[in-house]
Amino acid sequence: MAFDADAIRAEFPILARRVNGKPLVYLDSAASAQKPRAVIEAMVHAMEHSYANVHRGLHTLANETTEAYESARKKVATFIGAQPTEIVFTKGATEAINLVASGLAAGLRPGDEILLSEMEHHANIVPWHFLRERLGVVLKFTPVTDDGRLDVEAFKALLTERTKIVALTHMSNVLGTVNPVAKLVGLAHDAGALALLDGCQAIVHEPVDVKALDVDFYVFSGHKLYGPTGIGALYGKAERLAALPPYQGGGEMIETVTLEAITYAEPPRRFEAGTPPILEAIGLGAAIDWLAGLDRAAVAQHEHALYDHVRQRLAGANWLRVLGEAPGKGAILSFLVDGAHAHDVAQILDGYGIAVRAGAHCAEPLMRRFGVTSSARASFALYNTREEADAFVDALYKTQAFFA
Repeated sequence: MAFDADAIRAEFPILARRVNGKPLVYLDSAASAQKPRAVIEAMVHAMEHSYANVHRGLHTLANETTEAYESARKKVATFIGAQPTEIVFTKGATEAINLVASGLAAGLRPGDEILLSEMEHHANIVPWHFLRERLGVVLKFTPVTDDGRLDVEAFKALLTERTKIVALTHMSNVLGTVNPVAKLVGLAHDAGALALLDGCQAIVHEPVDVKALDVDFYVFSGHKLYGPTGIGALYGKAERLAALPPYQGGGEMIETVTLEAITYAEPPRRFEAGTPPILEAIGLGAAIDWLAGLDRAAVAQHEHALYDHVRQRLAGANWLRVLGEAPGKGAILSFLVDGAHAHDVAQILDGYGIAVRAGAHCAEPLMRRFGVTSSARASFALYNTREEADAFVDALYKTQAFFA
């Protein structure tokens, strides 16, 4: 059965609004996706009917909320093929990467190497730079080809006996490139390195099985996955999490506290100090339930069809430069219009009700790689329609005419 985007749209209240007198065409889902009613209602229901702090209460509301919170952890685990004890709730993917980087720091020495790529989001660059600044480790960056692929042969050459950590994006938030992560993780392990994957974009558009990938750490955020902000997840192999020291101190992450000594809880509690993002976790669980109820292959086909349609309509536009043409890429169009700044392009498109992102997309090294300071980005999601794709292209042609 074909995917019915119109039926899905009815589940997203915000998509009915108008912007600048025009129907909203939301093409900024790679930055943050809109929320279905199922997520909104789950969070409201928790606040209205069964809210309390988790884990330490003995009354009914505390037990109900704890059950809902831990049920969300189980849903995340099932969604990516993990065990619940391998899932740590964080406030987002950024915190998850920082948690891993901080925990692995104790085992690093000056001259040890961390291998990244030129297409990484700042969230998967800056935490490792902290280790470079503080410990003297060496950061290496796998180059990106002109069409936006990670150079696998260069990656192999950059791996050495000093490589301790490989941290890569599963899918680029700028280029849409889907990296061959199973192969890259295997190469990292062959070199004796640990592997971390930033799954923020990929997990939205394709099934993820962390056991099949054999990755040591996998991170993603909830707000791109049709869930709320302020929640993300860190998957870590059980033995990897057990070897990490606590990231923050406080309540919940301890077993015992005396004036003289502290003993720490086992993962995942060890990494969830203080009151966690309870409502947000419940919302993420609802988002996963909702997404798991869809035909994800049909969703992916729908998103790619929208992207292909836009590219076909822009085929003759010699004033357009597209960043990222890798085979099998996701439905992300990062582009520049000749003679126009990306910010101006985005503002003019907004006048037509078209919401796109503009800027460096938290990927300044990648922008420099392509010799630009910024780009505009249209990212397609399951709730976008062919009519919206056409509205975007029509508005883009009008925008280009303004600068011609």
